[in-house]
Formats: sequence, structure tokens, C-alpha cells
Amino acid sequence: MNNRLVDGKLYTTAELANLLGVDASSLRRWRTSNPPCGPAYVRVSPRVVKYSSEDIEKWLRDRRTDPSSAAA
Repeated sequence: MNNRLVDGKLYTTAELANLLGVDASSLRRWRTSNPPCGPAYVRVSPRVVKYSSEDIEKWLRDRRTDPSSAAA
């Protein structure tokens, strides 16, 4: 059984924003913050950024909080 959230492709900023349920401007702000935050990305050209599904999955896993192990 495959438990992967995404499917091995590259996502545009708009596609990832839709997937995460955030505004595309949030992703752009995360990329340009100092230090950068958000998932790793690939700058294909000065105006084109892509996000790999593997990087998205890693970023989501790293942000995961397990309520059963969180301190009360």
C-alpha cells in the first residue's frame, strides 16, 4: 500500500498552494524570508520555481505534531 501524500511530480507555486490550502503569496513569502522557510524548492529560471513531491512530503513530516506525545 502506498501512503505517499503526493505523486512524484514537480509542483508550481500555484499548485502547491492549492494542495496545502494556502495562498501562493505565502509560499513566495516563505521562500524570501531570512532564513527561508517552507518546503525546499528548485529555481528553474529567474521566474519559475518548482517543488518536488519528495521535498513537500519531507517538509510536512518534519512539521507533524503527534498530540499523544505532546506535553500537556
